[in-house]
Amino acid sequence: MNAAKPKLVTPIASNHLFYGDNLEILRDHIPDESVDLVYLDPPFNSQANYNVLFKAPGGEQSKAQIEAFEDTWHWNQKAEDAFDQVMQCGNTKVADMLNAIRQFLKENDMMAYLTMMAIRIIELHRVLKGSGTLYLHCDPTASHYLKLLLDAVFGPENYCNELIWKRRVGMSSAVHESTRFGSITDTILFYRKTKEARFRPRYNLNDPDYQAYIEERFTLVDPDGRRFQATSLVNPAPRPNLRYEYKGYKPPPNGWMISKEKMEQWDSEGRIYFPKNPDGRLRRKSYADELRGMPIQNLWTDIQELNSQAQERLGYPTQKPVALLERIISASSDEGGVVLDPFCGCGTTIHAAQKLGRNWIGIDITHLSITLIEKRLNAAFPGIKYDVHGVPQDASGAAALAAADKHEFQLWAVARVGAQPYKGGKKGADGGVDGIIYFKPEAGKTERAIVSVKGGGSVGLTMLKDLIATVAGENAKAGVFITLTPPTKPMQVEAAKCGFYEPPHHAKVPKIQIITVAELFEGKMPNIPMVDTSAFKKAPKEEKHQGTLI
Repeated sequence: MNAAKPKLVTPIASNHLFYGDNLEILRDHIPDESVDLVYLDPPFNSQANYNVLFKAPGGEQSKAQIEAFEDTWHWNQKAEDAFDQVMQCGNTKVADMLNAIRQFLKENDMMAYLTMMAIRIIELHRVLKGSGTLYLHCDPTASHYLKLLLDAVFGPENYCNELIWKRRVGMSSAVHESTRFGSITDTILFYRKTKEARFRPRYNLNDPDYQAYIEERFTLVDPDGRRFQATSLVNPAPRPNLRYEYKGYKPPPNGWMISKEKMEQWDSEGRIYFPKNPDGRLRRKSYADELRGMPIQNLWTDIQELNSQAQERLGYPTQKPVALLERIISASSDEGGVVLDPFCGCGTTIHAAQKLGRNWIGIDITHLSITLIEKRLNAAFPGIKYDVHGVPQDASGAAALAAADKHEFQLWAVARVGAQPYKGGKKGADGGVDGIIYFKPEAGKTERAIVSVKGGGSVGLTMLKDLIATVAGENAKAGVFITLTPPTKPMQVEAAKCGFYEPPHHAKVPKIQIITVAELFEGKMPNIPMVDTSAFKKAPKEEKHQGTLI
């Protein structure tokens, strides 16, 4: 285990975005009992380290891209080390549970996944306040095993709900050839840390059952158009002191439910219904527009998944609707509280938290996700303030990253210029291609620019010629050479000799472009026309910081 870094010693009162392994971040930076709500959507049956699935603009996936997302939750030494940490964590219940699951599953991918999750759930329990709650989003592949682990860590008495989210309608024609019922739901396991956990019931004004209830029960209408139903004012038990006549209407045998003073108050407010029959009973007007809506139960069918036309969709394959996270966050946290997402992906949780006035902490293990989240937040909340940890903030920070991990430096640089990582960011031979920028110089036609990143202490003409040859061999229209150190004079001359690419209806651009990391921090970007944004769209600006709570 790595040596512990200094922990935050004061309550978290601002917003933090961390790059890195969430287990290390939790241990080194998040204090005990400092978080009000945890939401996590941990990946399984997907690539764990680089969990952004890229597609070409047409939607096709190359074989290399598919291979980049082989499941990395394998039983290996890292999984064995995590298992030992759970055995020695001091929580005998979770240690016994994980050991029992291992005896059943043996050493396989699922066991590796559960072991990695167990040690993280222990840390998430530690950082939660006594009034805090945890929502774990998963599918049926592992939900039953995860519930056993959550029971062991939180205690079965602190299980609240298994929430079922109907994420799609399931009208695919493939169902006709299926050998089983379709799967259209996700599971969200809801736990509290103690009985002191906060919870506010949620309501839905748009539920069809609620609308039918209004139509059936609220049949009376005031002159101003307000719908109401007339509810009884008769006391269920005899109350002689409440037997009084009011405006010619005789009291019921048991008396009224309210005093004469209250009757006069409600009358002055227009809340008493006077039947035309003088022998009828006075009733109270209960207005439909004063109801909160249909109480939300554990089956959520009213929040649709994001289709390809959804305005908030950014192209991230597992992106969840903001409305889903708004419901969770508004139910189990207060304004100013702290929301944590340790697998924050494209940032929907922290987007919703920001919108609802919460502080937030997001953690992800890819520079690609961190860059996407920064772009999303800055677009949706202009002027937003937050701290980014573990990501280069200047050229010296980029140099430090390159020295520590060349591959991660390449991914950071590729994300910085808005390119897609080659082969999904998988390590291995890349033929001089680190990233691809797709662009559409004319309608219906997609072109490519090849990105090559060099993070070594020096660069030379041979490296640039490799990119030039790759651009030609791949039939790309341009090449972008990103370098940590300044290019040599021969490199600049060679790039200039390649001339220009002249796209239709657009000014010509240099065919080979050299950009230093220092220039990236100064705001310089590749000069590529009509970049295709179908992979990751710009997030719409949020007009309000407080959305409708549902």
